[in-house]
Amino acid sequence: MMQTLIRESIAATRNLMDEVLADAALLADVEAAGRSCVEALQAGGKILLAGNGGSAADAQHIAAELVSRLNYDRPGLAAIALTTDTSALTAIGNDYGYERVFARQVEALGRPSDVLIALSTSGNSPNILAALETPRKASIKTIGMTGKSGGKMAPLCDIALKIPSARTPNIQECHIMLGHIICQIIEDSIFGEEYGPK
Repeated sequence: MMQTLIRESIAATRNLMDEVLADAALLADVEAAGRSCVEALQAGGKILLAGNGGSAADAQHIAAELVSRLNYDRPGLAAIALTTDTSALTAIGNDYGYERVFARQVEALGRPSDVLIALSTSGNSPNILAALETPRKASIKTIGMTGKSGGKMAPLCDIALKIPSARTPNIQECHIMLGHIICQIIEDSIFGEEYGPK
């Protein structure tokens, strides 16, 4: 029984990856997302990331790849996961409500040259929607990672990366894959010639 479960789980992930690979529009959006991040960083901006639960972990993971490294040694890149400062999160949650925990940080830290990457498998997390409303007032570019429907967040994003699934674990598996690809686009575009493999 366990072997059946394992094989079915792996097959479901593989099938979804094949579907993503065949989606030319989605792949074009991934490229556009990478280019937007490159432009922001080259202009002196930074990448802000936000998500809840497993998506919070993905936000932190992507930020870490940029600040530290992905494929090779090179200078660090400016990225901040808005999920990590417990003092800010609890203060904002206490004073303004949980729906504002990311929006308030975007208000405080965001600048016009920045990019906000917001992750929500449903596309309907209230604090993610509030965070995506804020950049419109500050001319910050927004990239969303979500599921099949896009939820309420898709119209709030300049680029919405919608994984063609309604199953949270599989969406998250694809989100981190796309996150790694975007990080590689950034790393190679900014540092590839000087620091990349020879």
